[in-house]
Amino acid sequence: MIYKNMKLRSLLFILLISSIHLLIAQEQLITNAYNRETTSLNGYWNYIVDPYENGFYNYRYEPFENQKNPGSGAFFTNSKAKTKSDLIEYDFDKMDRMLVPSDWNTQKENLFYYEGTVWFKKSFNYSKSKNNNRVFVYFEASNYETDVYLNGEKLGKHIGGFTPFNFEITDKLENKGNFLIVKVDNKRKKEAVPTLNTDWWNYGGITRDVKLIETSETFVEDYFIQLDPHNKNHIMGKLRLNGTNKKQKEVTISIPELKIEKSFYTDEKGTITIDIISSNIQYWSLENPFLYDVFIKTDEDQIVDQIGFRSIKTKGAQVLLNEQPIFLKGISIHEESPIHDGRGHSLEDAKQLLTWAQELGCNYVRLAHYPHNEHMVRLADKLGILVWEENPVYWTISWENKQTYKNAKHQLSEVIDRDKNRASVIIWSMANETPTSEARNSFLTDLATYTKEKDPTRLISAALEQSNYQGNPLVRTISDPFAEVVDILSFNQYIGWYDGGIEKCSTISWNIGYNKPVIISEFGAGAKYGLHGNKDTRWNEEYQEYLYQETLKMIDQIDQLSGISPWILVDFRSPRRVLPEIQDGWNRKGLISEKGDKKKAFFVLKNYYEHKTSPDKE
Repeated sequence: MIYKNMKLRSLLFILLISSIHLLIAQEQLITNAYNRETTSLNGYWNYIVDPYENGFYNYRYEPFENQKNPGSGAFFTNSKAKTKSDLIEYDFDKMDRMLVPSDWNTQKENLFYYEGTVWFKKSFNYSKSKNNNRVFVYFEASNYETDVYLNGEKLGKHIGGFTPFNFEITDKLENKGNFLIVKVDNKRKKEAVPTLNTDWWNYGGITRDVKLIETSETFVEDYFIQLDPHNKNHIMGKLRLNGTNKKQKEVTISIPELKIEKSFYTDEKGTITIDIISSNIQYWSLENPFLYDVFIKTDEDQIVDQIGFRSIKTKGAQVLLNEQPIFLKGISIHEESPIHDGRGHSLEDAKQLLTWAQELGCNYVRLAHYPHNEHMVRLADKLGILVWEENPVYWTISWENKQTYKNAKHQLSEVIDRDKNRASVIIWSMANETPTSEARNSFLTDLATYTKEKDPTRLISAALEQSNYQGNPLVRTISDPFAEVVDILSFNQYIGWYDGGIEKCSTISWNIGYNKPVIISEFGAGAKYGLHGNKDTRWNEEYQEYLYQETLKMIDQIDQLSGISPWILVDFRSPRRVLPEIQDGWNRKGLISEKGDKKKAFFVLKNYYEHKTSPDKE
């Protein structure tokens, strides 16, 4: 009977994760681009700033790309004058250049506040290693709407500023003289995700790596290999091939350190169900973040990934990692570079941010308020740091707009596709600080349902807001209907900063009527590094230090408390923050300044974590 139940659960798991499908008219994301052999297109690209989008629309505001003969005025044609009398009013090759990946705001002073369209052009030569191989262009991220053209032909469009996308270019590629033209538009829109109003900098540009991926004619396109959440000796998942020769294809999964090598045969759709039993699995943990080299091989293709096997679940008010209770000692992080000004994107950026988190005593980070670059989660895998990843559904999304929901769902789908094999990732967050309404509740519930279907191995949460309990301002609770849906009850609170003075912390108690783990996803106060004074004076380090001391005392009284991720590790740019001589365009709630200086509150939290232990096992 136990065996039958196990097989039933396994079948249900497979059915749930098998729905990998296309949501927007673009190509399926290639999994594990990180470890594949690639050709980088990073470096200097020519660019044209186009605030009126003259290179995209004609004077009747009709898109050039929809016309049979778009003419030389369309920037994506990269036209050149053939005679002395030809009229062409642009020339990419004579334009200024900027680095890709990066943002345009911090590279070019005149584009610091710019929101609109910039065209990028990169010329390259490429020869395939085998004639029947295929080639894809892969973008790790570009903010926000991106139209991609190769040699004058449209490849496709991507919407969303923080997730990867790719297009096949096999039939459009030449050995010499290729030109890739990318139109990037970072204008904020009410119906977008995120929407018009945020509290971070709207960096524009091709903000992460661009690469060419060459594959065999039939290749391993996607896979999901994880520990069965119901059986610690069962490795299971799904894999799909892409190509004309994908039916009844032998696929071998090998994990040498477990002495596992098992072959499967694909079905008519080129998919296999992965089903491996082993009683010798070394589980990924904070103390021992062990990663197995997992090899996937066909007669045409071979790739390897570094995958850790662990379980994550909740039991009552506890978070269990490998069945053991754990307290999540966290910090929130924005994707800004600690090394250079602007959007972070490199492995060096990730190393510095996660090193600071470790120095703070963290075993957990919240990557806010959107998917961060892949280096962050790959490095967290190696360092043994747990990760919360977040969909950029922030504040006041257009809840009743079906296209807005489709956009949010697609961005969530893309980050899950990219990171579903990362052991460090334990929480998918649906949203941050969103006001309750019937439309919003339905929007988030549908996202959560979809996420559980796509990945039932991880936990669901969202950064909610707290409120008064039965009208009593001194007793706080969570009255959000979405609290019924989440696995972990997370909320932001700013008592002592936006809500009264710091002395108020000692008067507040909590009544949270859910037998679920609680994470305080945000608290904090602004302080400018080096500004000192009395602890009751805002903006100095002593005020921030005092708030942390009193807040930690207050939230420790919450019975269900299972973790915290204060706001925030490092000061970050925000156009909302304009106070002269203090903010100057920076949100100052960081425990570290934008120049890397640790504030006094950093050491308060560090001391708290040093003395905070995980709860005893029941």
